[in-house]
Amino acid sequence: MLNIGILVSGGGSNLQAIIDKVECGYIKNVRIVTVVSSRPDAYALERAKKHGIKGICISRKNFSNIEEYDEALISHFKGFEVDLVVMAGFLSILGERFTRAYKGRVINIHPALIPSFCGKGFYGIIPHQKVLEAGIKVTGATVHFVELEADAGPIILQKAVCVEDDDTPETLQRRVMEQAEWEILPEAIRLFAENKLVVEGRKVKII
Repeated sequence: MLNIGILVSGGGSNLQAIIDKVECGYIKNVRIVTVVSSRPDAYALERAKKHGIKGICISRKNFSNIEEYDEALISHFKGFEVDLVVMAGFLSILGERFTRAYKGRVINIHPALIPSFCGKGFYGIIPHQKVLEAGIKVTGATVHFVELEADAGPIILQKAVCVEDDDTPETLQRRVMEQAEWEILPEAIRLFAENKLVVEGRKVKII
């Protein structure tokens, strides 16, 4: 059984997509053992509670530096024997200590097609705003392994979503979630759980 811990900051729609896929049996031999929020008021914590998953807020602002924050997260996940950490809309930055401790065992969902519209400052609604400002016709979402540099880890899965002429950042954000994020994040977890991901340099092979 693969124990996963999920990092969240907001509403938790990606968390819900994972929960649904686990509960329906699409993702097998996986157990969500803890949900950690960076904000105490994140609705994602309520979603976790409704499904009997232990949730907690560990906020960056309660620690004097990133090293202390990393240690708090590491300690928490070790306590739950977490095998895979999933960043499902987590807006805090993870430090070197955490990324080293869970190297090759942290994945993130990003609401754009990396390497476009990604990196420091590209989170939440911002990538969708930038896509519309640039007149891009196709956007999407990316699941990747996490490294210290933001959105720079090896890409696991991507899915494209067409941009409509009348899109607003909000409508585009919703469609990217529905058509891409909610599909490829659970799929990446399933592939990891089934040992079907092999990282070779910058490339991830699916076997």
